[in-house]
Amino acid sequence: MHYFTICLSLLGLCECFNIDVKRPRIFSGPEDALFGFSVLQHENNGEKSILVGAPWDGPQNNKKGDIYKCIVGDEINSNCSKACAPLWSQECGTSLFSTGICASVTNDMEPKDIIAPTAQRCTTYMDIVIVLDGSNSIYPWYEVQNFLSNILSKFHISPEQMQVGVLQYGEISVHEWSLRDYQTTQDVVEAAKNISRQEGRETRTAYAIQMACTEAFSPDRGAREGATKVMIVVTDGESHDGEELPESLAECEKRNITRYAIAVLGHYSRRQQDPETFINEIKYIASDPDEKYFFNVTDEAALNDIVDALGNRIFSLEGTLGYNESAFLMEMSQIGFSTHILDDGILFGMVGAYDWEGGVLMESKEGQLKPSREAFEKEFPLELKNHAAYLGYTVSSVVVGNYRRLYVAGAPRFKHKGKVILFDLTPEGDVIITQALNGEQIGSYFGSEVCVVDVDQDGKTDILLIAAPMFLGAGNKETGKVYVYCLDKDGFVTNGTLHSQKKEQDARFGYAMAVAPDLNHDGFADLLVGAPLEDDHQGALYIYHGDEYYIIPQYKQRIPGSSLSAGLQYFGRSLSALLDLDGDELLDLAVGAQGTAVLLKSRSIVQINVSLSFQPHSINVIQKNCHRAGRDSACLNATVCFLALSPFFVFHFILLLKILARALFDSNSQRQTLMGVIVCVGQTMCYPLPFHVSDTADYIRPISFTLHFKINDTESSPVLDEGWPTTFKKSVSIPFFKDCGEDDVCVTDLVLQAHMDISGTSMCCASNVNVALICPCRQQPYVIRSPRRRLAVEVQLQNQLENAYNTSLTLHYSKNLHFSSLSIRVPAQSVLLTHKSILVQTHHHVC
Repeated sequence: MHYFTICLSLLGLCECFNIDVKRPRIFSGPEDALFGFSVLQHENNGEKSILVGAPWDGPQNNKKGDIYKCIVGDEINSNCSKACAPLWSQECGTSLFSTGICASVTNDMEPKDIIAPTAQRCTTYMDIVIVLDGSNSIYPWYEVQNFLSNILSKFHISPEQMQVGVLQYGEISVHEWSLRDYQTTQDVVEAAKNISRQEGRETRTAYAIQMACTEAFSPDRGAREGATKVMIVVTDGESHDGEELPESLAECEKRNITRYAIAVLGHYSRRQQDPETFINEIKYIASDPDEKYFFNVTDEAALNDIVDALGNRIFSLEGTLGYNESAFLMEMSQIGFSTHILDDGILFGMVGAYDWEGGVLMESKEGQLKPSREAFEKEFPLELKNHAAYLGYTVSSVVVGNYRRLYVAGAPRFKHKGKVILFDLTPEGDVIITQALNGEQIGSYFGSEVCVVDVDQDGKTDILLIAAPMFLGAGNKETGKVYVYCLDKDGFVTNGTLHSQKKEQDARFGYAMAVAPDLNHDGFADLLVGAPLEDDHQGALYIYHGDEYYIIPQYKQRIPGSSLSAGLQYFGRSLSALLDLDGDELLDLAVGAQGTAVLLKSRSIVQINVSLSFQPHSINVIQKNCHRAGRDSACLNATVCFLALSPFFVFHFILLLKILARALFDSNSQRQTLMGVIVCVGQTMCYPLPFHVSDTADYIRPISFTLHFKINDTESSPVLDEGWPTTFKKSVSIPFFKDCGEDDVCVTDLVLQAHMDISGTSMCCASNVNVALICPCRQQPYVIRSPRRRLAVEVQLQNQLENAYNTSLTLHYSKNLHFSSLSIRVPAQSVLLTHKSILVQTHHHVC
C-alpha cells in the first residue's frame, strides 16, 4: 500500500516535476578509464542493469576499453565483455590503425560475433624470404651478417605481421630457417648472428630463386594465405645458371612474389672489372620499376647504408594508398564511434575514414553498403579537401511522410561550422542527399549530437534536434545550444532553439541528448539534455516535456550534479532512458559522469479532482442547533471529496482547510485544520469536516473555505500533475440564512426614536430611515454646570418588517464632551435587527 499526503495548506506546494533527486543510485568505476563515457539500460531474463562504457580501460600498454555491467540493487560493479570499442587499434609495423571493431554479445554479455567491416590486414602482413649469396666471392662475411641483422631488426615479426625465412646459396642452396621457425624479431636477429657462409665456386642464382619460390614460400614451411610475398636477393656476381633465370622469374610472377634485388659490387671493384653485365642481370631479377626494387652498393660494408631505404620500400608507410602516399582510406575509420540500430541492421559512423573526412557504413542481412568518398560529393566537394570534417560523428534516422526512412549523419567540423545531412541509400550503395543543415558559428561543433523525437509516438518523426555543444554564448563561454527542426512537407524547418539556464558559464549544453518515451504520463515523448560543464564542471541534466508535435521550450526540471553527490564531475555526459529498472513500472534515467553512472528514478504523476459540499447549505444563527465552547452555536458539516487518477492504487494526502473569521472547526476550535486522508485511485473518497458559527456581526458576506493539499514526500510517493491545482482555488462560500421570504430579499421598516435627559429637549422621531440623525429640538446650546457632569441619550430603533442586516447608528457630539459608556437593551422582537456598528464620533455638531 502506498501512502500519500494531501495537505490543505498554503505552504509546501509541490512543483510539477517527477524525477526523484533525493535518492539517486550511484555506481562508481575507474575515472582514468573514462568510466561513464556511455551508459545504456539493459535487461536480461529479469536481471536489470546499466551498461557503462569505459573506453580507456585496460592495462597500461593495452587500453582497448571495457564495458561494466552495474546490476540495479547490487552494491558492486562487475566487469562484462567488450561490446563495442571504436578506438580498438591494430598494430601494423610502426603504425597503430584505429579501424574500430564491434562485437555481438549474448544476453550474458559473452562475445558472440565480431563485427569489423572496416578492419583489414596490415600491409606488414608479409612473408619475406631472403635469398643470400654465400659463395666464396662474398667478403668479408661479417659485413653480410651485420647487414642481415640490421635489416631484420627493422621488420615487425609476429604471427599477425611479418615472417622471415633465409635461403643461402652458392653451388647448392640451403634453407637456413623457414618462415615459421621464428615468431619474434629478437629471435630472428639472434639467428642471423650465428649464420655461417656456405661457400662455393659457383653462384647458381637462378636455382636459388626457383627453390625459394617453390619451397621457401610453401605452406609446409609456414607461408600464410593472403600474406604479401616478398623476396630479397643479395648477390655479388653474375649467375652461373643465367639461362635458367627466365623460367625461375616466371615462377615468381606466377606466385605473385615481389622481388627486391641488391647488387654488391665489391668483387668487381677489387678486381677492377666492369660490372655492367652484372648490374643488368640484377635489374632483370628485380621487379619493375627498377628505381623502387633495385639497389646496388659499392661493397659488402656499404650494405648497411641501404638498410633504411630498403626497409621503407618494403613496407612504405604502412596503411597508405601507395608508395610514399599519405591518403588514408579505412585505416583510421574508427567504425563504431557512432552507431544506430535499424530494424534490419546497423548504421555505423566512420568518423576517421578517408583522411578523417568521414563516412558511413550500413551492415544488414542483405550485406554491406559502404558508400565511397565521392558518394557525398554533393555536400562535401572533393576540391575543398574536407580533411577532418568528421562525417559520421553521430548517425541516426528519421521517418518522414509515407513512413519513408532517411538516414542522418553529422559532420561537426565541416568548414569549421558543422553540417548535418539527411540521405537515402540505394541497394547499390548510392547516396541520395535530400537535405543539408548547416551550423552558424565556427567551432560550435554543430552536428556532434543529433536526437530524433516522435513526440506523439505515431511512428513518424516530429522533431529533429541538432546540438552545437561548443557554441559560444555570453562572455565567450561554451554555453552550447540545441537547434530544433520540425518536419513539414518540404523537410525539416527551423523552429527555435533550446538553451541552458541564463548564466555566463561553460556548459556544453547538448553534449548528450536522449528521448524518454513518456516521463509525465501524458502520452507524449519527452527529452533529456546533458550539460556536463555547468557549475564548474559538475554538470547538469535538463528535462523537457513534449506536447503534441513539439518540445515545450521551457525546461520542466533541471537536475544539477551537485544536488546528487558533492563529488560528481561532468554529470550529463551520457544519457539513457528506456526501461523501468527498479520494478515500479515507471521509467528510470541512467546518466553518465566522470568515473560514475547515476540511476535516477521517476515518480508517478497524480491528478486530483476536489469538491466541497455543506450540510445544511446555509448558516442559521437565529435558531442555533448546538453548543460549542460554552456558547450556543450554529453547527454545520463540510464534506471534502477526492477523485485521484494515477497508476498508483492508494494515496495518503495531508489536507489543510482554512476558514475565514466567524467560523471555527470542531476538531480544534481554530480557523484552520490539518488532517491526513487516504484516497484510492478511481474511487471518490469523502471526509467530513464539522465546524460551527457563534455570534457574528456580519451576516451579509458568506463564510469562505479554502482548501490546499499536497502529497506526502515519501520514498515511493507521486507528484501532482503540473496542469492540476494544488489549491481548491474557488473559495467555497456558505451563505447565512436571512429568513426574508421566498425571494430572499429583505424589505425593512426601521423606526428611530431618541431623547436626552435634559429638561427642555423633546423627542425626535424618524421612520423608514437608512441613516438616522439624533437631533434634540432645542436650538440653543445647553450648558452643563457643576455638580452635574453627565448627560444621557436614549435611542430606540425598531424594525417593523423583514430582517435588517448591517444596520448602523451614528452619534455626533461636540468636542467638549467625552464619551463615557454604551449600554444596549434588546427587547423581545419578532423581527431581527442586526448591528454592524454603533459609531461614536468626536465631531462638533450644533443642533
